[in-house]
Amino acid sequence: MRAQRIPASVIAAVLILAIAACSSSPKPAAPVTRAPPASADDPSSSMVVGVYEPYAPGSYWQIGAFAAAVGQWPKIVSYYGNWGMPFQSVFAEQAWGHGGETLVQIHPRAVSLGAIASGQYDNYLRAYASAVRNFGHQIIISFGQEMNGDWYQWGTGRTAPATFIAAWRHIVDIFRVDGTRNVTWLWDVNCSFPHSSPISQWWPGASYVSWVGVDCYYAHSSDTFDSLFGSTIDDARHITSDPILIAETAAGPVAGPSKIADLFNGARNDHVLGIVWFDQAQNDGISHQNWRLEDRPTALAAFRQALAALTN
Repeated sequence: MRAQRIPASVIAAVLILAIAACSSSPKPAAPVTRAPPASADDPSSSMVVGVYEPYAPGSYWQIGAFAAAVGQWPKIVSYYGNWGMPFQSVFAEQAWGHGGETLVQIHPRAVSLGAIASGQYDNYLRAYASAVRNFGHQIIISFGQEMNGDWYQWGTGRTAPATFIAAWRHIVDIFRVDGTRNVTWLWDVNCSFPHSSPISQWWPGASYVSWVGVDCYYAHSSDTFDSLFGSTIDDARHITSDPILIAETAAGPVAGPSKIADLFNGARNDHVLGIVWFDQAQNDGISHQNWRLEDRPTALAAFRQALAALTN
């Protein structure tokens, strides 16, 4: 997903905020460790909060502006990369330097998953794995997110689950042969809905997954954590005991700022690792609203309050 061009005057204003964020408040958090930032088995463990900003990985200034707005640096910083895009090590270094791990969502656009599984792209995968290994810090990689939906070419009705699984396993195997061990493999599904396929059909196997991701948005005023995430989290926990991360989420203007507290409370009560906020203004219908906190003072205040409650 790509944002539209922002006027130069707005960019300049946000740059000032970003510079302030990098030099004063909030202070950079201590570097994250190689262990998961939270544990699904430890209810007292603090939930982590991450973000996606629309210009990532091209620039880190939006991450700094987000940190200044919410009062702390995100522990997970995500970006989306199409197949063929190299690992963005400079961006990952910036994230690591500010106490965050990078989440890379690899989108296999314009490529055959069968060709990936059969080894036709092994040179690309080996180069990617080597770049990640040379980076030296832990990162999170997801491949072909939301495959249980039908809007991506690698998803339901467009790619067979067996082909997806074969491609996923082949990618992980290439990294292992290369000796790249600093990867947390995130198998990232969309929350279940009437026309989605069962997530169990897409499961690559316990030895090929580190964490489970779930994506869902508060788009309607009637949405709750249980109605959006509940059944999918239950389904995932019938498949695996792996930790769960809400890897892409937000609450839009239609749902209202009160849903932000519901998101945080539901995630904490369900003992998920954390949430990654999709901080982009889309403004394209009910499913693509303005999710950006900085544009909505009441939403930003609700987010800051929910974030502060995590430490209480």
